[in-house]
Amino acid sequence: MARVLSLFTFLFLGFLGLISFPAEAAIKKYQFDIQVKNVSRLCHAKPIVTVNGRFPGPTIYVREGDRVLVNVTNHAQYNMSIHWHGLKQYRNGWADGPAYITQCPIQTGSSYTYDFNVTGQRGTLWWHAHILWLRATVYGAIVIMPNQGTPFPFPQPNMEVEILLGEWWHSDVEEVVKEGTNMGLPPNMSDAHTINGKPGPLFPCSEKHTFVMEVELGKTYLLRIINSALNDELFFAIAGHNMTVVEVDAVYTKPFTTSAILIAPGQTTNVLVQANQIPGRYFMATRPFMDAPLSIDNRTATAILQYKGIPNTVLPTLPQLPLSNDTEFALSYNKKLRSLNSPKYPANVPLKVDRNLFYTIGFGKNSCPTCLDGTKLLASLNNISFAMPQTALLQAHFFNIKGVYRADFPDKPPTPFNYTGAPLTANLGTATGTRVSKIAFNSTVELVLQDTNLLTVESHPFHLHGYNFFVVGTGIGNFDPAKDPAKYNLVDPMERNTVGVPTGGWTAIRFKADNPGVWFMHCHLELHTSWGLKTAFVVEDGPGQDQSVLPPPKDLPPC
Repeated sequence: MARVLSLFTFLFLGFLGLISFPAEAAIKKYQFDIQVKNVSRLCHAKPIVTVNGRFPGPTIYVREGDRVLVNVTNHAQYNMSIHWHGLKQYRNGWADGPAYITQCPIQTGSSYTYDFNVTGQRGTLWWHAHILWLRATVYGAIVIMPNQGTPFPFPQPNMEVEILLGEWWHSDVEEVVKEGTNMGLPPNMSDAHTINGKPGPLFPCSEKHTFVMEVELGKTYLLRIINSALNDELFFAIAGHNMTVVEVDAVYTKPFTTSAILIAPGQTTNVLVQANQIPGRYFMATRPFMDAPLSIDNRTATAILQYKGIPNTVLPTLPQLPLSNDTEFALSYNKKLRSLNSPKYPANVPLKVDRNLFYTIGFGKNSCPTCLDGTKLLASLNNISFAMPQTALLQAHFFNIKGVYRADFPDKPPTPFNYTGAPLTANLGTATGTRVSKIAFNSTVELVLQDTNLLTVESHPFHLHGYNFFVVGTGIGNFDPAKDPAKYNLVDPMERNTVGVPTGGWTAIRFKADNPGVWFMHCHLELHTSWGLKTAFVVEDGPGQDQSVLPPPKDLPPC
C-alpha cells in the first residue's frame, strides 16, 4: 500500500510539475512564398501579390519567449520586404522590415530569413509588406500566446477568431498609385472594404465572398481585430451584441463594454463577445470614420455571426454603426482606453522627460510641370517631407556610411503659427530630404504630434517601429505647453505602437529610448506615407554589452 501511495505521490507531483513550470522557448519556423495569384472579388478577377497564395496571408502563431524564423522567398515581379508590426525587435532592427530603413528589399528570385525573438510581449499584432502599396494584399495576423501556465487577465474565452479589416481595388493597386502620382493627385479610393478578405453580401457577386463565424449559445469568443486597411480608420460593430475591449496593440486594457469600436490602420483590438442573444444570424459590419471635409468610400463591408443550427435562409440584421463623421464617439471611445496597470502588467510611464519634441503635420503642393494642374501634393513633419534613401538607414548607421542621411531633424517647427486656425494654402517652404533625429540611449522622450490646417486638417494614425509608447494626452486645437501637460494621464495611459492624432488636434506620447538602432516613424495612412509623412529616430548604442545594435545577418539583401 505504501508503495502504491508513493507511486501515486510521484505521479501527482510529476503532473503538478507539468502544469506549474513554463515550457522552454520554442523555435517556430515559417516559409513565406511571395507569389502572384488570380483572385475574384466584386464580379471581377485580377492577379494579386500574396503569401503562399492566400489572401489574407497565414497567421503566425507563437508563444511569448519563442524565437521565430520566417524565410521569405520572392517569386513576384515586385521587390518585397515584410514588417512585423508591433514587435519590438530589441537590438535587432535587421528583422524589422521597412524597405530602405532597416534593410534593402528582397529582390525577385531571392530569399531572406527574418530571425527574431518574441520577448515580453503577448497579444495580437500583425505583419504586412512594407514597400510600395503592396500591403493592400500582403498581410496577416500574429497571435502571441502568454507564457505557458499564465492565464489571460480576463475571463477565458471558449474560442478565438482573427478578424482582419482591409480594402479592395478593382484595378492593380500599384497601377492606381502610379496614375495618381503622375497626375499629382491622390489615387482612386478603394472599391470596397473587406472582412478577412471578403466584402460581404451587400456587394455584388459576394454571397460566396462572405466570412461567417459560427457561435454556440452561452459561449464567449475572443475576437482579435486588426485594421489592415491602407487609408481608412474604421468603425466595427456586431448587430445585437456588445463587445468588451480587453487589449489594444498587444497591451492589456482596463476592460470596458461598447456597442462599437474605432480602429485606425495599424492598430489591433481584442474584444470579448458573449453569444447570449436569441439564436439567429447577425451582421458584423465595418465602415470608415472621417470627420474632415474629404471624400471617402462610405459603403459597409459585412461578415456574419451565425448561431449553430440556424439555417442560412434567415436574414441577418445590421448593427447601428456610428455616423461616418461622429467625432464625439471617436474622442469618447479613445478616452476610455486605459492600460490595465496591475502589479503583473504595470504601466511604467516615464515621469521625467529628457527630450521634448514637437512635430507639426502638414500638407503642401510642390511644382510639377508634368502633373495635371502643374503641382503635386506632398506631406511633411516640421516642414520636412521625407525622401527615401537608396541605402538602408540602419546599414548606413551601423557601417558608418556617409551621405545617406542627415541627423539634424528639428525638434520643433521652424516657424510657429496658428496651427489649426483658418486653412493655409502656403507650404511654408517645405523642404525635402532624408533627415532623422538622433536620440541618446535610455533617454526619455516626449513627442507632441500636432495636426495643422495646411491645406486641410485630418486625423493621422502614427506608428513608431521598435517601441511601445504611452499616450499621455490628447486634445483638439493647438497644444498649449503651459497648460496641457497638467492634464496628462501619467497613471494608467494606454500603451500602444500606433496612435491617432485627432483632426485639428494633438497627441502627446512618451517612451524610453532603450532600443538601439534606426526606427521608422510614419503616418499609417499609406497615401500620406507615400507623400513624405515620415521620419526616423537613430537611437544611439548604450555603454553595456547588450545595449548596442546586433551585427547584421549574413543573408541581408543587397542594396
